[in-house]
Amino acid sequence: MTLVTAFATGLLISVVTSPVGVSGAVFLLPVQLSVLHVPNPAVTPTNLMFNVVAGPGALYRFRRNGQLTGPLARLLIAGTVPGVILGAVIRVFAIPGPRMFRLVAAAILLPLGLWLCARALRPARPDRAPLPRRAILGLSLAAGTVGGVYGIGGGSLLGPILAGRGTPMSRIAPAALAATFLTSIAGAATYGLLALTTSGDIAPHWTVGLSCGAGGLVGGYLGARLQPYLPETTLRLLLGALATVLAIVYLITAIRPSSGTA
Repeated sequence: MTLVTAFATGLLISVVTSPVGVSGAVFLLPVQLSVLHVPNPAVTPTNLMFNVVAGPGALYRFRRNGQLTGPLARLLIAGTVPGVILGAVIRVFAIPGPRMFRLVAAAILLPLGLWLCARALRPARPDRAPLPRRAILGLSLAAGTVGGVYGIGGGSLLGPILAGRGTPMSRIAPAALAATFLTSIAGAATYGLLALTTSGDIAPHWTVGLSCGAGGLVGGYLGARLQPYLPETTLRLLLGALATVLAIVYLITAIRPSSGTA
């Protein structure tokens, strides 16, 4: 039943998140902690494994749609790959405790959720001044570092920033998911190497990661196929609301004295 739950969760989350370029790992974390009982800090590399397994489904569909073109994906990848490696090291050696981890997760999810809600309620104007290449690389490096700590690859954080400047979702979604996919490979490999030299639950939980990823593989394909038929405003508002609620839950559980273990 655990594997069935993992598969179904990965599928449902990916159907909703992949049309806007979010892998779904950002919403998978609380399920791993509370339902699937994956310990800290193994939840982070398990999330990265989910991205690796689930990513090709949506990317294959976006490629068939002719959307995996242009320099945006290459710029995001160039910044997020080194960032996610740095984030993995920080996660293992600087943020090992569950309480601090929840605070960090809330700090990431709350602004992300509010930003998505704001963009959904007040759609962005067309992008009149595209970000310079250096600015995109700098943002990608920062997002990759945070993504390495949280286990979301980095592309999930860059999507809302680009969307806020008016970049069409048809360009953002495939580029962000491509960056998430490749940075997750780098992040998962880094955690695997750290697990060989560091004690604790650092290695990913393979059965959970593979089961969630298999569901995400199917869900990502379906979500990418549905993207042309789904209103962007509704999807962004839904994602923003979910991220905001999750951030509030993490803040509450981190502040409560009884939240000592994940």
